[in-house]
Amino acid sequence: MLRFALTRIALAVPTLLIVAVSVFLLIRLIPGDPALLMLGDMADPHSLADFRRSHGLDQPLPVQFALWLGNLAAGDLGRSITTGQEVLPLIFDRFLVSATIVVVAVALASLVAVPAGMLAAWRQNSLTDLAVVAGATLLLSVPSFWLGLLLLLLFGMKLGWLPVVGYVPFGQDFGAALAYIVLPVATLVLVEVGVIARMARASTLEVLRLDYVTHARAKGLSELAVMGRHVFWNAFAPTWTLIGLILGNLLGGIAVVETVFTIPGLGRLLVDAIFARDYPVIQGCLLFIAGVYIVVNLVVDLLYPVFDPRVTA
Repeated sequence: MLRFALTRIALAVPTLLIVAVSVFLLIRLIPGDPALLMLGDMADPHSLADFRRSHGLDQPLPVQFALWLGNLAAGDLGRSITTGQEVLPLIFDRFLVSATIVVVAVALASLVAVPAGMLAAWRQNSLTDLAVVAGATLLLSVPSFWLGLLLLLLFGMKLGWLPVVGYVPFGQDFGAALAYIVLPVATLVLVEVGVIARMARASTLEVLRLDYVTHARAKGLSELAVMGRHVFWNAFAPTWTLIGLILGNLLGGIAVVETVFTIPGLGRLLVDAIFARDYPVIQGCLLFIAGVYIVVNLVVDLLYPVFDPRVTA
């Protein structure tokens, strides 16, 4: 297990390096001058030159990349061109906001979708199965931003039950913070329930057709015992992989939901940095997101033997 984990971590290094090179080059291929964008069209040439020099933008691209890579090795992602804040603490602060919403949403979606998918498989071709499949397909077809706007319009503006937009840290006011994340969490839950339910149904159907399940039923075990003791653990392994991928994806990719509800999360930070051409923040965010993907996939792989004893790390 330890050797497997160390091997995966070692393989992550070239992956992060490829991500760093790709991000660095792609950002600088975008037309426009960040100095002119930050200082405005009325800035004089002397101010523009000082800005480029102070931020290293007057150096050749290989020199800029080497300087950034050297600082990265020392744990320094630089400072935001827009705000002057250090990038790494800024990313961590925004990531905690996103992680709170995403982890809660994925956990709730899994608790709803996995039993629903297994029930649909157990009652295959029944009205229950049809209802689960139809509901999952409908949720898969609805864009997250549109669903978020509908929830915001209904529960925030029309009924007035929940705050419309904004965010309050849990350390400041727990009750208010809970009220502000209900709609974003509900949006992500509804979006991801369809994906997880379909996977849970498909994997459960595959396991139900295996010989050992037939043998368990022939021994006189109840359906509850068959589903809980023999089907669930084997059917959950592929679903667990999907949940891990969803978790990694949402931790770095909920910019749309964060924009709809004006939540200061990591995705919103990345979008704002792209519009502002804030190179250090963009590079730091994308590198951090790649790291999150790697860590989440590593944890998923390490926990896989728990659900499927045939798999050894």
